[in-house]
Amino acid sequence: MTPQSLMLNFLGLYVFGRDIAVYSGSVIDVFARVDVSEEAVRSTLARMTTRGLLTKHRNGRKVYFGLTPRASDVLRDGERRIWQTGALNNDWDGTWTLIGFSLPESRRSERHDLRSQLMWAGFGPVQNGLWIAPGSREVAGMIEELGLTQHVTVFTAQHAKPTEAADLAHRAFDTAAIAARYQDFLARWGGPAPLKTLPDDLARQLVLHSDWLELVRQDPHLPAELLDAGWPAIEAEQLFQSLARRYAETATPLADAAIESITIT
Repeated sequence: MTPQSLMLNFLGLYVFGRDIAVYSGSVIDVFARVDVSEEAVRSTLARMTTRGLLTKHRNGRKVYFGLTPRASDVLRDGERRIWQTGALNNDWDGTWTLIGFSLPESRRSERHDLRSQLMWAGFGPVQNGLWIAPGSREVAGMIEELGLTQHVTVFTAQHAKPTEAADLAHRAFDTAAIAARYQDFLARWGGPAPLKTLPDDLARQLVLHSDWLELVRQDPHLPAELLDAGWPAIEAEQLFQSLARRYAETATPLADAAIESITIT
């Protein structure tokens, strides 16, 4: 888990939607609870500011950090994935979004960037140069941003015999690895007192949300009907939601005491 991943979740929990900027010293104090060094926090804040995710505000000798619109969009997407999309896709209409592309070896870097963005968007490779995702996916903006509109073909389709939907899902996506990640989450967070080595529930809340968001962002959200019986995402999501509600109560007073902020407009 990277400091930036933790930082995004911290900002999503305690800054997003509040029109505030938080004191850098407060962030350092909170991150010390999850064993992230002051140097790593300052480096992450500086890097995110350079990337246009954070704005810097001064009040006397103190430096505070607030969200840019771009950061708010990122956090809004994370919130949607956590609380709205859900771990199971029960609304599949039987269609697939297909993306075909062919880039020469001289454009290897652009090909790598496209593949990375496709994985982030929930696509998997069904064969060389052809990636698929269940349902209708909006990818025009991503492709335009990469400057590859002339090299990519996008369409929606339905599978046909002899191809089976479940075979497509297992060919394009490593479903065993996806299931194993959910099982790891259950092992890490199950039981009456998870992560006892952390000092308090503020630390546990931050790590919990970071763990879960990383997990669901790696999940292509495959249709439930194509997955094995007893898919562990169901139990894992129930566990996350239960712990999230518990920590929302116990961690908030700790956060109020630890985090110094100023109002910004």
